[in-house]
Amino acid sequence: NRFQVRRILVLAPKKVAEGTWSKEAAKWDHTCMLRVAPVLGSQAKRIRALNTPADLYIINRENVVWLVDYYRNAWPFDMVIVDESSSFKSHSAKRFKALASVGTKIERLVELTGTPSPNGLDDLWSQVYLLDGGERLGKRYTQFRERYFQPDKRGADGMVYSYEAKPGSEESILDRISDICISMKAEDYLTLPECVSVDVPVVLDSKAVKAYTTMEREMLLEVAEDTITADTAAVLTNKLLQLAGGAVYNAEHEAQVIHSCKIEAFLELVESLAGKSALVFYGFQHEKERILAALVKKHKNLRVRVFSGPQDEDDWNAGQIDILLAHPASTAYGLNLQQGGNHVIWFSPTWSLELYQQANKRLHRQGQTERVIIHRLLVDGSVDHDVVAALEGKADTQEALMESIKARIEQVRKEN
Repeated sequence: NRFQVRRILVLAPKKVAEGTWSKEAAKWDHTCMLRVAPVLGSQAKRIRALNTPADLYIINRENVVWLVDYYRNAWPFDMVIVDESSSFKSHSAKRFKALASVGTKIERLVELTGTPSPNGLDDLWSQVYLLDGGERLGKRYTQFRERYFQPDKRGADGMVYSYEAKPGSEESILDRISDICISMKAEDYLTLPECVSVDVPVVLDSKAVKAYTTMEREMLLEVAEDTITADTAAVLTNKLLQLAGGAVYNAEHEAQVIHSCKIEAFLELVESLAGKSALVFYGFQHEKERILAALVKKHKNLRVRVFSGPQDEDDWNAGQIDILLAHPASTAYGLNLQQGGNHVIWFSPTWSLELYQQANKRLHRQGQTERVIIHRLLVDGSVDHDVVAALEGKADTQEALMESIKARIEQVRKEN
């Protein structure tokens, strides 16, 4: 109302851009008069939306590069809001470089995130650079790293694979950005119900134990412990997580079913909820397919849906869905699902602390009236427990992942 900005651009995750911003704008007295134009869909639809008179233009972050290229030197937005700015944390990503290239044309930039540094302090550089053009943490990422970090892990060839913060770095970095950043914890401003985690042990039967241990041993013995890299550790861990879930992709990318113990535990858990709705996070496509097939067979009366867009969000909150299946990467940010239930089920845990925390916050947020219960299905003795330990320790994901694999390889070799 002070006419300090005239044309605002919101960059958001796709699902959030599709529904959340428009719905929230219409809810509040001071924003309901704003003209909102979602810039989504095909290129023709996006261009049409950009040419529609509006106050607020909302586009998904995947189209930032296209948008900057479309306007070139005629950038029209004097204010930009980056919703979930941690998705711009990589200094080498195209989306970061595109937005940084129009930084001088943006008069006001606001970044919002619940996880500003999910993998460590080095995630902050890119986000702060977008705010101040490098004034506080340096014009280049390499300068920033040299000043605040030191080599940590090295390979056999001497190459540095990871860095750790120097003593006092965190205090120094936070002090330098304190004039343009503010941290607000929900518990300091909102009274939210309790949020508790309940681990559901999954015990494999003798046949499943034999199949699991055989396949795990074969996978682990193929890799030399001293040559483990972050990439090989990630591939191996993904296979072991699939294995714990009951199936694994073969060379033809077909799901090879090993056991159904976790599926059975999941069905029992759903039954124990006694009609309560549950938001279920799966890690792999074959898990989604196997869960759907099992629910159709065992619980035909349940209203089951896979999250695909704003309509599912509305139907969930209206109490029209009993089981809502979702991948954490597609629903972790910005969605308001707190009115539809208070139970979260993790079929497979995720290594990403950011995704884990954000996904749980879909239910544990303002407007939730019941205690939120997070159920985690964990196979005894499997990599599931390594993942949860890393999440709870808030450890460096990459390091925890590599240490987990090395420990398992060592254990298998001792048993041999």
